[in-house]
Amino acid sequence: MTIAIETRGLTRRHRGTPALDDVNLQIRQNTITGLLGRNGAGKTTFMSLVTAQDRPTSGDVRVFGERPFERAETLEQMCFIRDNQRYPDDYRAKHALRAARMFYPNWDQALADELLDAFRIPQKVVIKKFSRGQFSSLGIVIGLASRAPVTFFDEPYLGLDATARTRFYDVLLRDYAEYPRTIVLSTHLIDEMDRLLEHVIVLDNGKVVQDAAIDDLRGTAHQVSGKTDAVAEYTANARVLSRHRIGGLATAVVEGRLTAEDRERAHDLAVECSSVSLQELVAAYGFDAADAEHRPDDLAAPTASTPASAPNGA
Repeated sequence: MTIAIETRGLTRRHRGTPALDDVNLQIRQNTITGLLGRNGAGKTTFMSLVTAQDRPTSGDVRVFGERPFERAETLEQMCFIRDNQRYPDDYRAKHALRAARMFYPNWDQALADELLDAFRIPQKVVIKKFSRGQFSSLGIVIGLASRAPVTFFDEPYLGLDATARTRFYDVLLRDYAEYPRTIVLSTHLIDEMDRLLEHVIVLDNGKVVQDAAIDDLRGTAHQVSGKTDAVAEYTANARVLSRHRIGGLATAVVEGRLTAEDRERAHDLAVECSSVSLQELVAAYGFDAADAEHRPDDLAAPTASTPASAPNGA
């Protein structure tokens, strides 16, 4: 197993506040990894540090065994498509593509031309006048046509309609199958991108709360719903990831695979157990219990059965 990206104790603080906190990760070469978590979880900070667009406060990051900062031969192996990428005011699509072609050794102009047509990117309009969808499409073209050994997409679908997003997913999978590389996708459309992902990293409050193959992650939690008192009794000795209440009814996402014993207990308490999607699981990890105390339609903060040392949210 070749490791493309490795971090040890990676930490980034802004005015004393940690944006990334003691992150230890290994991302395998030639995998598609989902970097998930709510806004402010530390996803963009992580990508910025790996691509040497920012420096860590402490810790270490390596790409193919090398520290990337001020190392040209490592930097040219990475492509980072940000959701707020900046271009000179007079740049048109052809200028952005010309610059990318000069920087990325594996650049494929034929693929770039194909995608320019597929996404209907205007050629004569300056980029600063692009719609949000056109701007995202240009980033997708550069990210895919770069064929960089390590490619980061930070919310690549913003402004795209369903047809354009599906085209992006299809082309990504097609080109990845033909030219395997390490792709990291930061996304909130988790269920929609589920089919793309092989591995998932969930960040919350700058910490890693999940790091697993997507098949291993499925089923690691379940949801229970029913009358508030019955749900509270069912979860009394469980690690609860999130809780919600509407009137006299409640739901809770509980960490742990659903067992026959759980089903029997749920039957006795007249509560209903069900599986949770990856989207629901990530949302549960980002649940803010402190805020929930002040929302009348949510249960109070987790009971003592929820460990105070549980992974923090982002």
